[in-house]
Amino acid sequence: MKLSVEVLDASDLMPKDGNGSANPFVEVDFEGQKHRTQTKTKDLSPVWNEKFSFNVTDPNNLPNQTVDVVVYNDRKGGHHKNFLGRVRISGISIPLSEFEASVQRFPLDKRGLFSHISGDIGLKLYAVHDSSFVTPPSNTQDPSQPPPQGGTKVGDELNKKKKKGRETQSWHAIGTGKWGGGGGGAPPPSSGFQFNFPMKQEEKTRADSAQSQFGSAVTMRHMMGPKPSEFGLEETNIPLAGRMRYHRDKITSTYDLVEQMYYLYVNVVKAKDLPTMDITGSLDPYVEVKIGNYKGITKHMEKNQNPVWEQVFAFSKERLQANLLEVVLKDKDLVKDDFVGRLVIDLTEVPMRVPPDSPLAPRWYKLEDKKGETARGEIMLAVWMGTQADESFPDAWHSDAHSLTSEGLSNTRSRIYYSPKLFYLRVHVIEAQDLLPLDKTRPPETWVRMELGNQVKFTRPSSIRSLNPIWNEELLFVASEPLDELLIITVEDRIGPTKHDQLGKLVLPLSAAVPRDDHKKLVDPHWYNLVKPSSSSSVEEDKKKEVKFASKLYLRLCLEAGYHVLDESTHYSSDFEPSAKHLTKPNIGLLEVGILSAKNLLPMKTKDGRTTDAYCLAKYGRKWVRTRTVLDTLAPSWNEQYTWEVYDPCTVITIGVFDNYQINGGKRDDQRIGKVRIRLSTLEIDKIYTHYYPLLVLQPSGLKKTGELHLALRFTCNAWVNMVTLYAKPLLPKMHYLQPISVLHVDVLRRHAIQIVAERLKRAEPPVRKETVDYMLDVDYHMWSLRRSKSNFNRIMALLSGVGAVGKWFDDIRNWKSPVTTILVHVLFFILVCYPELILPTIFLYMFIIGIWNYRYRPRKPPHMDTKLSHAEWAHPDELDEEFDTFPSSRPSDIVRMRYDRLKSVAGRMQTVAGDLATQGERAQAILSWRDPRATAIFIIFSLIVAVFLYVTPFQVVAVLVGIYMLRHPRFRAKRMPSLPFNFFKRLPAKSDMLL
Repeated sequence: MKLSVEVLDASDLMPKDGNGSANPFVEVDFEGQKHRTQTKTKDLSPVWNEKFSFNVTDPNNLPNQTVDVVVYNDRKGGHHKNFLGRVRISGISIPLSEFEASVQRFPLDKRGLFSHISGDIGLKLYAVHDSSFVTPPSNTQDPSQPPPQGGTKVGDELNKKKKKGRETQSWHAIGTGKWGGGGGGAPPPSSGFQFNFPMKQEEKTRADSAQSQFGSAVTMRHMMGPKPSEFGLEETNIPLAGRMRYHRDKITSTYDLVEQMYYLYVNVVKAKDLPTMDITGSLDPYVEVKIGNYKGITKHMEKNQNPVWEQVFAFSKERLQANLLEVVLKDKDLVKDDFVGRLVIDLTEVPMRVPPDSPLAPRWYKLEDKKGETARGEIMLAVWMGTQADESFPDAWHSDAHSLTSEGLSNTRSRIYYSPKLFYLRVHVIEAQDLLPLDKTRPPETWVRMELGNQVKFTRPSSIRSLNPIWNEELLFVASEPLDELLIITVEDRIGPTKHDQLGKLVLPLSAAVPRDDHKKLVDPHWYNLVKPSSSSSVEEDKKKEVKFASKLYLRLCLEAGYHVLDESTHYSSDFEPSAKHLTKPNIGLLEVGILSAKNLLPMKTKDGRTTDAYCLAKYGRKWVRTRTVLDTLAPSWNEQYTWEVYDPCTVITIGVFDNYQINGGKRDDQRIGKVRIRLSTLEIDKIYTHYYPLLVLQPSGLKKTGELHLALRFTCNAWVNMVTLYAKPLLPKMHYLQPISVLHVDVLRRHAIQIVAERLKRAEPPVRKETVDYMLDVDYHMWSLRRSKSNFNRIMALLSGVGAVGKWFDDIRNWKSPVTTILVHVLFFILVCYPELILPTIFLYMFIIGIWNYRYRPRKPPHMDTKLSHAEWAHPDELDEEFDTFPSSRPSDIVRMRYDRLKSVAGRMQTVAGDLATQGERAQAILSWRDPRATAIFIIFSLIVAVFLYVTPFQVVAVLVGIYMLRHPRFRAKRMPSLPFNFFKRLPAKSDMLL
């Protein structure tokens, strides 16, 4: 292996010859090998364009090496030299091929405290592999990657790639950065552009520790790469009842997307006429239900001879180890429990029950003593064999959780939750009158402070400094049902930089806000009496003064029910319905999801002597679903089916897998295992999809596959006309377009909405924990991520590559690469020139043909997390460290923290804009690609109709009609509402829901 260093140019160097200029040259040092450039006479912005090659003795040790680049001023023919600056580049930041390399500009660093240095230098560094180079084995290989199989010839692979020149894009650091060696370092480029950060010498320890952790493992991953199918979908063809529904005459069960799991259910209802067992004449009865090695116990009832339990036990049929069911009734004692009676039931006589059959009626059984003779007392039981579709399944005691306490058992049960209905609360602060400031010698500088729960907002200080200030400002809050919170409003006077006085207070219930669902309805404002704030004076002094407090505040409060409160990102939201129920659209179909199983999960509790206690959490619309927790296994089987009503096909369902840490009273957070997002519009109607979805988690150490989730999906439509018309309607309720909320406010309100949803779900039983809600709703999606920014940039470049493909095709036509194609293009060109009225119909007919042709290549699998699109496979450890850093930054230096936080805030907005641009282009690509089968069908049918219409209609008539339509009077236009093509385009799927 060789290291190639190209010294290109420098700019703004420090003058050193005493005449305002310098004679610069560059020395490059690597492993004791030195090369120098020519001297450029009297040039502060020299250009060298010289290339040097260095031998790399140990390729695996390249991340530990350093390249020193020093710029000198030549004095007296090279015998004396002045220092002009240096750059020290860590080997971990050197690309492993010229294809990945790009020109980087490094700020020149000082050599000492009193050095006067300025300028920067342009360099291009990359490794060059010999064709016979074989990767040696490494002991620090990434454990998540497979071991090397005999080495890899990297040179052969690189020679197959086309080396094209790329436009250089430099990102200068502000002040002193964090990564690299003395002069500067950059993460290894894995895309067409780079973010470079200089690094201090004293911070080299941080980079060395990072590279020692990843070191040659990163090098090996770059050389070998993951297996192509490691992160792909695996289709399964399991025999589900739903797949055979059209081959049977009888109606199958509604639980037809999961494999049937059979359970023995025992419902212990009550007992009567039990004997007294204690000396005091009392009885504390409880029941043991035993089959094989499994035993379930009911609660004991104190001093009760006619107890009622109503408790159901479920024993998995796969784990039944006996043919007899034994029910033993005992008396709870301090030392040893007394035997009261028992009952033995042969399992061969247990009936089978499958919903929608009515529940099995319990019956009375006579108790027997240990000899099998009739004893005193009777017990009421219901025993049947059923499936997981039984209504008793969620609340039953399960045999695989027999070792848990009752509190731990409650945290393992499956449940359905509903997030609270959210509203936007709009408060219009207009003015105040007759304020009484404490300091009457100065005009007050007033503002209004409002508090609703954890939300605190302020108005701007009034521009009128008087006792009757005017603000005329609106504040938005997120409120939730039930509307039982209080809005606390205070008028404050600023008397110092950190000191203020309260001039009045107002507490209003949310019921005082008038609901509004139309922009035409303007809520009337009202005057509210402010309450005098409490003071330190005594009550007697207040009575002597008897000052009348008559301050008022003029407010307009309304509860915005015409908006949809966003708690998810709009790129993959599961709901767009407004808060007002009467404004919701009718449902168009059903989404059925069978959560079958998982496999190859990572052990999460190895320190506790366990493997993984996994459960799933699914969210669509306001409905949250939690499966039961399957204990201590890396291949859990849930086989639970759930149904959601669908109001819009352009929505996304999110399913997450977590490890339960609450089963034994643990205080740790539930650990995330991975999640899956699926866009409904990409699913065909009435088709059952069964696939293993890879569970991927991005950690500071890199991308990690934590298992595979087996799902069955079916999207059924019962209102085709309504679904087709939705593609011409706005995505969000009309209030979002008639009175839009700024993007900045939407992001802030979304975070408040997530907090409210997490708080409400946490109060359920069993609770949905905050960390799981944050993960499902992507609470930190807006934060800065270098990896995600590169991903969005690559998405844009992939779209622009289509323009290059068209240019290449046209160049091939000009150069007669294919004579037949060139002749046909010439013929078509002359026809369109002679008959221009054929241009538009030909274009639409061509799109129709392309759409029909692409039908055979349509996607056959639902979308899933794309690791390459997410730029997650080759993410550098430094980039991940920055992505997983806290906000505000946890770095020790205050200056670095300020600059780092500013960079993350600004760059987060940049990545959002880049993602939005990529989304628009991907939607355009999805028009004819059958990504959304319904949208493509609508468009190609429309194209065919337009093509036929344009063929039979004279061009002049079409031009007149289009001109009249474009120039129509504003009275005939939709007021501020998006157009039909815009609504259609907005609903097309993009790849944003496939990003990690």
